[in-house]
Amino acid sequence: MLRDSTFTIIFLSLVFVHSSFVYKKQTPKEYIIKYKGDAIKEMNRTGVPASITLAQGMLESGYGNSRLARKANNHFGIKCHSDWKGPTFKMDDDAKNECFRKYKTVWHSYRDHSDFLKGKRRYASLFELKITDYKGWAKGLRKAGYATNKMYASLLITIIERHDLNQYVKKLKGRKNKKNKKQKESKIVPVINKDEKHREENRSEGDDDFKIEVLPLNNLQKSANGINYVKVKKGDTYYSIAKVNNIPLSRLYRYNECNADTILKIGTAIYLQPKRARGTRSVHYYVEGNNLYRISQSYGIKLKHIYRRNQWEVGHVPKNGDKILLKN
Repeated sequence: MLRDSTFTIIFLSLVFVHSSFVYKKQTPKEYIIKYKGDAIKEMNRTGVPASITLAQGMLESGYGNSRLARKANNHFGIKCHSDWKGPTFKMDDDAKNECFRKYKTVWHSYRDHSDFLKGKRRYASLFELKITDYKGWAKGLRKAGYATNKMYASLLITIIERHDLNQYVKKLKGRKNKKNKKQKESKIVPVINKDEKHREENRSEGDDDFKIEVLPLNNLQKSANGINYVKVKKGDTYYSIAKVNNIPLSRLYRYNECNADTILKIGTAIYLQPKRARGTRSVHYYVEGNNLYRISQSYGIKLKHIYRRNQWEVGHVPKNGDKILLKN
């Protein structure tokens, strides 16, 4: 009996030790929150756009999860080169056992990345571009030979647009413009809806420094329960819809209860205001093959209220012909 107890204790101890060394992968959102401050500081110091720095860091380091990032704090895949005098880290890459720079902290990696771009003549033309021109920067980095991957520019652009990284450049630009008395002030108008309650709701969401312009009216429509929306056209992305309608991407996601991975379908409604708690129609009968999220978008009703009104658990899938309460 004592022997069995001893074996159990040893086994549980080994499980505990193993679990304590299991690495929890960092998500893109966690990466941005953790390092956006360093990217903005480097932008102020050297002129390298924070959007580009973050996108390169996320791509090159696998959101901080790569072996090079964890073992050498190297988030940009910068190799040793002849001018590097600091610590090194050997790893297989294009060739076997290649030499990469090793840093004391991730911040040192960010700083060296800025200095690397600023100090090399082949990247000099990039600093003539506008700081908000992330597409020009991405294509310029690829052309100058920062990476051998032919898709490198496209990958950076996708990351920037998916996670709205250019907001960190725009907000900085906006603050600088306020300091310049000669700069014309942007005209601020209410966000679509003139209802005072809606304006107060928008102001409380942390976007006070985001300049709102007049919305284009060519694609703007209003739902039966009074919410402004646009229909998805071929080639649209969440980023392009947010940009055209002057709405922060994060707010567009929140209004539509979605994220970057939610598939856009041509002809579906994308709301430019929060969806309502109820619809104008009382019921909807479920048809097999549909889903509750699409139904919530069709009627402009928040998905969580559909679950609550019908007393369903989140994730519930109705059966063909089931009645879905939309109003009462």
